[in-house]
Amino acid sequence: MADPASKAAALDVPDHLQYSGDHVWVDDEEGLAVIGITEYAANQMGEIVYVDLPESGTPVRSGDEIVEMESAKTVQNLISPVDGIVKYVNQAVADDPQVINNDPYGEGWILKIELDDDEPELMDADQYAAMVKRAQ
Repeated sequence: MADPASKAAALDVPDHLQYSGDHVWVDDEEGLAVIGITEYAANQMGEIVYVDLPESGTPVRSGDEIVEMESAKTVQNLISPVDGIVKYVNQAVADDPQVINNDPYGEGWILKIELDDDEPELMDADQYAAMVKRAQ
């Protein structure tokens, strides 16, 4: 059995993303903020079986519960790390929620949000990896 430190080191934490303390990643390099849950969050939930997405056009504020996800273990809400308007939802994750477990940083993206002017205060990859390591 691997020790927690090596388990945290084995987690994928892409350098080009930003992270919230709620295990949500943000990629805002393409004009819209692409949002998803981290590999750590997906692993903690187990097999995700249901995702309830908001409608396009929904305004969101940082701290809002904007997506509900269910697994056999738990029901979790994705907490928005940004302020803005939902522009796109990934219908593929609603149709097949396991996409999130299989590819959380790629095909498992959940929302694209047009950001308000405020730049979100998020962690970089090193800060997030350190937080996860402390939590284990």
